[in-house]
Amino acid sequence: MRASRLLSIQMLLETNGRMSASTLARALEVSVRTLHRDIDELSAAGVPVYAERGRAGGFQLLPGWKTTLTGFTPREAQAVFLAGLAGPASELGLGPEVASAERKLLAALPAPWRGSARRIRARLHLDPVEWYREAQPVPCLALVAQAVWEERQLAMSYESWKATARRTVHPLGLVMKAGTWYFAAAREGKVRTWRVASVRDAALLDAPVQRPPDFDLAGYWRESVRRFEVELFTGEASVAVTPRGLMELRHLNAAVARAVAQAQPPAEGERVTLRIPIESVAHAAGQLLRLCPEVEVRSPRELRVAIRERLRTAARMYGGR
Repeated sequence: MRASRLLSIQMLLETNGRMSASTLARALEVSVRTLHRDIDELSAAGVPVYAERGRAGGFQLLPGWKTTLTGFTPREAQAVFLAGLAGPASELGLGPEVASAERKLLAALPAPWRGSARRIRARLHLDPVEWYREAQPVPCLALVAQAVWEERQLAMSYESWKATARRTVHPLGLVMKAGTWYFAAAREGKVRTWRVASVRDAALLDAPVQRPPDFDLAGYWRESVRRFEVELFTGEASVAVTPRGLMELRHLNAAVARAVAQAQPPAEGERVTLRIPIESVAHAAGQLLRLCPEVEVRSPRELRVAIRERLRTAARMYGGR
C-alpha cells in the first residue's frame, strides 16, 4: 500500500509540477504528517524531490527528471483513458485503481501529449442508463466482479421469474448491456447468462473456476443475443404504415428496425406494407396500438381482434360508444 502511495506521489509531481503538502495529502487521502514521512522516504530512495518554502512553495522534482514509459502514441493514450471511464469502473469497485493508472500514464507521457489525453475526461461522459429510467441497484456487482477476476466459484441466492434458489456457479465474464450488468457463468457444465441485479446475496468460495478451454466471452455474448432474439420473436405481423409510422416503428426494437430499413418510404398521404417480427399477440397489441393511426395491422387476424378489443374496453372506460 505504501509503495503504491510513494509511486503516486512521484507521478503526481511529474504530472502537475510543484504541489503543496496539503494538496498532495488530499489527493492521496492521507494526513500531512504522513505525506512528509513519504517524501522523506522517496528522497532516501534516490528520487530527487525537494521543497520550496513560502506561500507559493511546495514539493517538486528536479527539473528534467522523470520515469519513462515508451511505445505509447497519443491515440493509444487516449484509448487507455477511454477504457477507464469512471462510471463502470466505480461500479466494479475499480475507481481508485483506474485513477491511479491514469496518473501513472499521464506522468509517463511527453508533456505535449498530456493535454490530448486529458481531453477525453473533459469531452466525453458515459451515461448508459436509458431515458426516463434510474440505474438499477446492483449491490453484489463488486463481489461478482471479484469472482470473475480471481477465478473463484460463487455461491449465490438468485431470483428468477419463477423462484429464488441457491446456486453455485463458475463465473466466466462480465457484460454491460444498455446500462444493465450481466455475467456469464457455468453451472453443471453449461454456460448461461445471469443478471447481476437478480443476485440477492453471494459468497466467494475457495474452489477455483473450471473454465471451458475454448470459451470466448465476446463470441458467447454475440451468439447469446442472436439466440435470444430468435427465441423472443415467435411470429410476424403485416402492417400498413405512413411515413411518420415508419419512423416511429424504428424505435420499437432492433429487430423491427432491421425490417423497417428494408422498406421503401411511402409518399406523403400513402402507406407502405411490410412484415415485422412480433413476440406474441398480446405484447404486439400493446406496442402497435399506441402507434395507431400511423400503423395499421393487416394480419394476423387474431392481432387485429386483440387491438379492437382493447379499443372497445378503452371506449367503455372513457364513456365512448
